Amino acid sequence: MYAMSIEAFTPTLRALAKILDKAAQHASAKKFDPAVLVNARLAPDMYPLSKQVQIACDFAKNTVGRLIGQDPPRFEDNEQTLPELKARVAKTLDYLQSVRASAFEGSEDRDVKLPIPNGGSLDFKGLPYLKDWALPNFYFHVVTAYDILRHNGIEVGKRDYLGME
Repeated sequence: MYAMSIEAFTPTLRALAKILDKAAQHASAKKFDPAVLVNARLAPDMYPLSKQVQIACDFAKNTVGRLIGQDPPRFEDNEQTLPELKARVAKTLDYLQSVRASAFEGSEDRDVKLPIPNGGSLDFKGLPYLKDWALPNFYFHVVTAYDILRHNGIEVGKRDYLGME
């Protein structure tokens, strides 16, 4: 469970941080306000880049917290700049790196309850929660952040997304 979570979230978040750096460099080189990127979205009914990064970080830290049976750190969703988004990624990585593999003992069978807005909850055991809910959602928000930046002219490719650059 440690490998499926920490070792999956960590390199992807590191790659996201590098993509955010490329976005800042692009805005500087093209002489436009990077806030345009922070607020950019793929479609009118989708979240902007800032929220995509926040949610990706939340999925990583909250998933780990639920799996180890501890409260993860809480972050305010107030990032408004690329450096602030990158700092959120860094704080998330710091938390992930603080969790030891032994903390995941028995987590595959841990009960996970996710409250849903209209009442009730989604109920999982740890392993299905991680592989069928948390990881797909995490990757969705990271790739959407990537797509927003790519759509706005940032020169990133698959190797950047995979952390190979």
